[in-house]
Amino acid sequence: MADFVHLHNHSHYSLLDGACRTGDLVKKTLEYEMPAIALTDHGNMFGAVEFYKASIAKGIKPIVGSEVYVAPNSRFDRGGGRSSGYSYHLVLLCKNEIGYKNLMKLVSAGYLEGFYYKPRIDHELLRQHSEGLVALSACLKGEVANTYLREGYDAALQVVQKYVDVFGDDFYLEVQNHGIPEEDKVREGIFKIGEHTGIKIVGTNDIHYLEEEHWEAHDVLLCLQTGKDYDDPNRMRYNTHALYYKNVQEMQALFPEHPEVLENTLEVADKCNLEIGLNSYHLPEFEIPQEDDSKDLSAYLRKLAYEGLEQRYREITDEIKERLEHELGVISTMGYDGYFLITQDFINYARSRDIPVGPGRGSAAGSLVAYCL
Repeated sequence: MADFVHLHNHSHYSLLDGACRTGDLVKKTLEYEMPAIALTDHGNMFGAVEFYKASIAKGIKPIVGSEVYVAPNSRFDRGGGRSSGYSYHLVLLCKNEIGYKNLMKLVSAGYLEGFYYKPRIDHELLRQHSEGLVALSACLKGEVANTYLREGYDAALQVVQKYVDVFGDDFYLEVQNHGIPEEDKVREGIFKIGEHTGIKIVGTNDIHYLEEEHWEAHDVLLCLQTGKDYDDPNRMRYNTHALYYKNVQEMQALFPEHPEVLENTLEVADKCNLEIGLNSYHLPEFEIPQEDDSKDLSAYLRKLAYEGLEQRYREITDEIKERLEHELGVISTMGYDGYFLITQDFINYARSRDIPVGPGRGSAAGSLVAYCL
């Protein structure tokens, strides 16, 4: 078993940027005899369940995460084009179900509240939803690395303390070595910060494609993302061909004087033990109004159905009653009372607010119970 785990990886769900299928990431992990693998797509969790299933099927520990975008100030800040919409990168990994739910909240808020060129969150949200998450300081676009390059050691140290205040021992400094000159400078600063603060450091490889020779196809993908010609000298491009899935020996060669940064990835992996209940259904529960004396959902559904029946029909024949009772019996036997009650609730709410609703579909839409409700 390899003494290293890849914690910073992008699949094709990092849209028009990552070029790895989730299943292929897992197969590569198995091939290199690594015990776990993380998925950290840009700003989203689109591949989380697919990745989780593929990993479990192969006996690999799945580490569900995301490389989120953190706004420098408030996620609500807008205006001024891309420069003011700049965001830092931060890798978040789920330790458990609490972390999984918190990451879902963060990612959702990024799209619903903070979207400006990218789905951005901010430090306010991180403080509210940090429980159950491990944070890595990310790549050159991470706040620690970026601050170090722009403002120096002391400013970067202040940024580090800000994250430690939120994540405590679950915050790790991150170093990478893709042959980029700026990374050499950042690593020097990160190791100095780690020595000064005692914060552990993990070594990662920012995986965007599986094999080294895939770099050119990935370069074409970036052209599609940015709408640029391949021959455009001013277009976005990665100044490295090293964003592929490296084996342990290749990773050891990147950090020969600091083997601990690879060993620390195992510590992070040990912390991450998320279990997703894929074989259970989580359905909403309908609550009977407090002022109603119906003893259960079946009785309340029957009451509403008969109230609707009286409104729909001038004359209620035995045939109509028999049909209604038959349908109510089938619904109750199948355990669908709550489903019908929830559906009538949002349909009637929509109609009360002049919100158009569709005609319905399938046999349930043509049922007498649905008509009465």
